[in-house]
Amino acid sequence: MRKFLVVLDDSRECLNAMRFAAMRASHTGGGVAVLSIIPPDEFNHWIGVGEVMREEARERIHAHFEVFAKWMRDKQQIEPELIIREGEPVPEIISYVQDDPEIGVLVLGAGTDKKGPGPLVTQLSRNSGSLPIPVTIVPGDLSKEKLEEIT
Repeated sequence: MRKFLVVLDDSRECLNAMRFAAMRASHTGGGVAVLSIIPPDEFNHWIGVGEVMREEARERIHAHFEVFAKWMRDKQQIEPELIIREGEPVPEIISYVQDDPEIGVLVLGAGTDKKGPGPLVTQLSRNSGSLPIPVTIVPGDLSKEKLEEIT
């Protein structure tokens, strides 16, 4: 089964990427893998405090994921899987794509502000030639209706 990989983060554009991946998976008989990455700099504290912060980050990720997962189950009949990794985002994304042969497409949401499309889109665009899969970039300001039309 081909899976669409989406990165779960706190960006606004993440929502459209999630929707797009779930709708495409539903229409093509695929699956959705949701990857969330905890940056290493969040835990540069004392060991005990770092462990507590790591657990809190995982709890936040699970809560955030469940919002998207419920929508995918209810509206698209897709059961997404959650993957949590720790490290720098771009290397972790590339590593996961290489580790899971079922990943067929990486779906990213592009930011809409004047700063550009966002750090992930910018960095992964530079590395796109070395990725073994295509990257789909979903505009962050794409309306829900337009998104449904194109999927």
